[in-house]
Amino acid sequence: MNSPLNIEVKNLDHLGIVAGIIDEIELVDQINKILGQHPQEKVSAGQAVKAMILNGLGFVSGTLYMFPKYMDGYACENLLGEGILPEYLNDDRLGRVLDQLYLKGLSEIFTLVALAAVKKYGVELSSLHLDSSSMHLHGEYETSLPEVVFEKNAVTENENRVLEVAPQPISITYGYSRDHRPDLKQFIIELICSSDGDIPIFLKAASGNQSDTKAFAKTLVNFRENIDIDALMVADSALYSAENLNLMNNLKWLCRVPLTVGLAKQILLEIDDKDLIQSEITGYSYIVKSSNYAGIAQRWLIVESQERKKADSKQLMRRVQQAQINAHQKLTKLCNEEFACHRDAKKAALHLSEQLKYHRLTAIKIFKKQLKPESKSKNNSQTDWKYCYQISAQLEQDKEAIEKDNRASGKFILATNVIHESQLSHSEMIKEYKAQQSCERGFAFLKDPLFLTDSIFIKSPERIEALSMIMGLCLLVYTLGQRRLRESLLAQNQKLKNQLGKLTYRPTLRWMFQCFQGIHLLIINGVSQISNLSDERLWILQFFPNACRRYYLLV
Repeated sequence: MNSPLNIEVKNLDHLGIVAGIIDEIELVDQINKILGQHPQEKVSAGQAVKAMILNGLGFVSGTLYMFPKYMDGYACENLLGEGILPEYLNDDRLGRVLDQLYLKGLSEIFTLVALAAVKKYGVELSSLHLDSSSMHLHGEYETSLPEVVFEKNAVTENENRVLEVAPQPISITYGYSRDHRPDLKQFIIELICSSDGDIPIFLKAASGNQSDTKAFAKTLVNFRENIDIDALMVADSALYSAENLNLMNNLKWLCRVPLTVGLAKQILLEIDDKDLIQSEITGYSYIVKSSNYAGIAQRWLIVESQERKKADSKQLMRRVQQAQINAHQKLTKLCNEEFACHRDAKKAALHLSEQLKYHRLTAIKIFKKQLKPESKSKNNSQTDWKYCYQISAQLEQDKEAIEKDNRASGKFILATNVIHESQLSHSEMIKEYKAQQSCERGFAFLKDPLFLTDSIFIKSPERIEALSMIMGLCLLVYTLGQRRLRESLLAQNQKLKNQLGKLTYRPTLRWMFQCFQGIHLLIINGVSQISNLSDERLWILQFFPNACRRYYLLV
């Protein structure tokens, strides 16, 4: 009789690609070097972090406390290392690693890993973009924690003990919610990304009630003091204030000027569209002006976007229509009111007319109205008549106010302290500000319902802060993989099909992950092989590094 076959089937799917990118940037070794290793550890800290990234990029919304069950179906040893079993990746081990990361300094660790990765991949860092977003949570999250003192490093009996105080955790609390969930507590993530590939360089968790206006400049200054990168720092209007601009006197910056700055609003209303100069970027035109706001010499670029102008004009018309409905309701209510004198009635009519933004009251008339008698005089049989005053008026659009807002439609102001056009052209200013979407795409990725952040069940603020760094590492691995794929396609002048079946140089890595669902690692009598590795998947894998292909037994 033939001996029975010993067959094991483990899922691999797209996680071989993720594991390969992690290996390429040597993330496991870096984490182990920072946190240290113990000879009795079954799973090193670096391998635990790698496992959490695989979980986060698995897009199955698997929570941390179900981690062994999640990894049980996957080729755990193939992805993480020989001898690493799913049961070793329990919530206790992962929690301890999160604690170690927190005590060592999360932002410092993330930036160290990110800078090593961008150096290896040749990512351009001439301009960096800062933004923030909120992450909402469920639960109470009491944060009045005592100070924690810990040993900085393992010491021998002959060495002096070195003690450090753990950093204070962020406050999980209520604040301005970007997710429109003011009923939930939250924390803030600050992110600095490169415009080249949307690669995250810096990540920091902050308290849920932090104000961008007060935090952004300090974040950029601290980042520049610790990282020797002479980059143009780009941010939104929250960065632009007199205090922040003076704080950033040693940085090159670019941001949008908020309309709360009186001069900005005045300029938008005064410029003549005939003076606009067409930009090299299609659909944009501009006018250049000098400014000395907050005592700092600046170049202001008043920009008009044709696409935005159309959208703003439509939105303005909707606002005018809604304002007309509201104004009509207020006028109806006013006309039904009864006033004691002619003066009070006229004053109320003028007050309403001044309150209306896009309308005004015309043909205002005050008329005397006889009220129904209440009683007769005791000494006189005649009725004691009383009177009141009421208003009648018509509602008319204020064309001048509507035209005033329409002139500002599609326009915004960019400011920079890079004065000379030879160092930063007008069109480059527009291009860099448009690249601010790199942070927005990063936050959209982190908030995806299928991503790890949809399942934050950790109750410790310190571990939530540490988990936010793991989320950032997931974003780092994803963006590096996507950038590498697109570079390879361009270099070889090849295209891949997107979700619609159309060939493109710029497929999303998410779609590539979808294309790799259903790939398994088969182990038959101790011999490994890959199933369902079709010709299309083999073709796709050639555009990824050898480190990725190795997990599919192609190298």
